[in-house]
Amino acid sequence: MKATDADSESAATPRPAENQQACAARLPVLDASSALLTGCVHCGFCLEVCPTYQLSGDENNSPRGRLRLWRQEAEGRLEPDWWTVRYTQDCVGCLACEPACPAKVPYGEILEEVRHQHHEAGRHLPPLPLRLAAWFAARPRLFSLAAIPLRILRRIGWQPHRLVFAGNPAVLESTASYAQRLMAQHRPTGPRVALLTGCLMEAVFREINFATVRVLIRNNVQVVVPATQGCCGAMHEHLGLPAVQPLRQASRDAFLGAGVDAVVANSSGCGLSTLKSLQGQLPVRDVLDFLGEIGVRANPPRATDARVYVDLPCHLVHGQKLAGIPESVLRATGYHWELAPQARDCCGSGGVYNLQQPESAQQILQKKSQFLNSAAGDPVILATSNHVCMMQWQSAGRTGLVQRPYQVRHVIQLLDSGDL
Repeated sequence: MKATDADSESAATPRPAENQQACAARLPVLDASSALLTGCVHCGFCLEVCPTYQLSGDENNSPRGRLRLWRQEAEGRLEPDWWTVRYTQDCVGCLACEPACPAKVPYGEILEEVRHQHHEAGRHLPPLPLRLAAWFAARPRLFSLAAIPLRILRRIGWQPHRLVFAGNPAVLESTASYAQRLMAQHRPTGPRVALLTGCLMEAVFREINFATVRVLIRNNVQVVVPATQGCCGAMHEHLGLPAVQPLRQASRDAFLGAGVDAVVANSSGCGLSTLKSLQGQLPVRDVLDFLGEIGVRANPPRATDARVYVDLPCHLVHGQKLAGIPESVLRATGYHWELAPQARDCCGSGGVYNLQQPESAQQILQKKSQFLNSAAGDPVILATSNHVCMMQWQSAGRTGLVQRPYQVRHVIQLLDSGDL
């Protein structure tokens, strides 16, 4: 039976006694007067689109259930409790509930604030490996240096982890150096944009950044890679760590001083975080949406039986509120393509969700990925526009959810003709 009362506790999971007293002593997570907590009308439309509710049938594990728990703590009707922290951490953060909500509750904004306050109050501390990863992410040059062995392993064809997909990244040359070199060679004259390189993308998957530079320049776009840009803060936001605002300020300063028409991002999660950083001061565009607007140069039709199945990242369609990847861009790849089944549903990556909650992440992915076992095409290519989603899709093969060969690619890589 599905739980219908957000105050109820799961009988299947015993409350850890050692956490009860500590949690009860903590402060409420939000002020009781906060208008953010009073907007939910409990209509239940969010339940049908929430991946964790669909898995568990537990209303506490849904947007309206979490909102009720947070509000009751803030109003003093519920003591600060370990269960509230658990249900907060169980959220993927896919934001599918926001477009489904008739009351327009800014759930993502509230979730970010609650996670920060849980961390500040000592109610939740992310695992040490993730805190270490966040520390490196905030220091991109050190992160890039530390990731040299991983880039080498990827170049020789070894994926040392279930989330690492195949690729051929440059070991030493940075995206900034590469862009500067190609700009000097080709001298495009069109719009001038700053490329958000990302921390994990640049450190581990920089071949996607290189492909992005080539595609933009091939389409007569001037590409600037500000040397002072750093982490956008997306990882810290997911973990509730306190460094988000300083990182966003540094990002804001780097891009506003670049003298560009727009910032383009090839990762929807990073793009959403940067959008929050700049807050209308400078346009932040998904690179594929930007190319669709200016008119992308098409590749000739591919003489191959390959079939591309396109999955849409949550932070693209729910976070940035885009309709999807423009059809003109997908046609320009030259491949036969179609949207993957359930393309607008969450794959379970959720920033760092697939590291914090790997079992739930795999259960969410299982339903979406089954079509790959019988999909037409040789090869079969799963394409998306977010590197963390690519990592999640890669894991489908490594964990046995998909039992036939398939490739995971970024759409920008499919546009890249390699002729620069």
